[in-house]
Amino acid sequence: MTETNNKLGIWLMIATTFVFAVQDGLSQHLASTYNVLMVVMIRYWFFAAFVVFVASRRAGGLRTAASTEQPLLQGFRGLLLASEICVMVLAFTYLGLVESHAIFACYPLLIAALSGPILGEQVGWRRWAAIGFGFVGILIILQPGVDVFSPLAIIPAVSALMFALYGLLTRYAARRDSAATSFFWTGTVGAIYMTLIGIWFWEPMSGADWGWMAMLCVTGALGHYLLIRCYDVAEASAVQPFAYFQLPFASSIGIFLFGETIEPHVIFGASLIVAAGLFTLWRQRQKG
Repeated sequence: MTETNNKLGIWLMIATTFVFAVQDGLSQHLASTYNVLMVVMIRYWFFAAFVVFVASRRAGGLRTAASTEQPLLQGFRGLLLASEICVMVLAFTYLGLVESHAIFACYPLLIAALSGPILGEQVGWRRWAAIGFGFVGILIILQPGVDVFSPLAIIPAVSALMFALYGLLTRYAARRDSAATSFFWTGTVGAIYMTLIGIWFWEPMSGADWGWMAMLCVTGALGHYLLIRCYDVAEASAVQPFAYFQLPFASSIGIFLFGETIEPHVIFGASLIVAAGLFTLWRQRQKG
């Protein structure tokens, strides 16, 4: 890749994180009124339609996109991501965007920690040290042992663990399947799974909220499109550190639109997590 392409990829990644932050704000708004499972189900209907549309326009069409020698792995990935989204949206409703994203930012550290036992990758002492610093940041945010600690803060931590496992399984699946195949299975399996569960929690929605739901669906598809374009034009190692822009974007939405507050210990803890995550990404690039 040329430097120009990497620069374009960086801007696409920043745009992607902004769109996903807006999506998170819309998810919090809707999930505070309607059942989380219904909101995620409708979101997945549109996502699946987008996935099928993208696959149909690629070489080989839907048949090629759906072809895989590891259907159980691909199916589990789809179930895992849909479940993770439900857990994260639930975290938004209980904790808000600021604290949820501050804790969720640890997922690259979890990927680094689990890449050894799951993918057989070597993790050196420098990256283990960075992982340790990152988890110190999580403890600073959670403040265990003090009066303000809430067990609800575990929810985004569980979401981060699920997303890290999803990321590792995606890398494992990439050894035999294309990114287009993994993307197709993620959207379609997730939509089927969420429909089987979410349809039982259907609630009437007001006309205004259907407008917000439409915006949620559009931002979801737009975010994934930008992400696809980002990885098409740039090296993943060059753009991945800029995925952390979602943290300040989402926090700003939480503060200015939802009236959330950000405590000094959350800022300090999140800073440690992001610094540790950036270091692990840098070390991974150096090793590569």
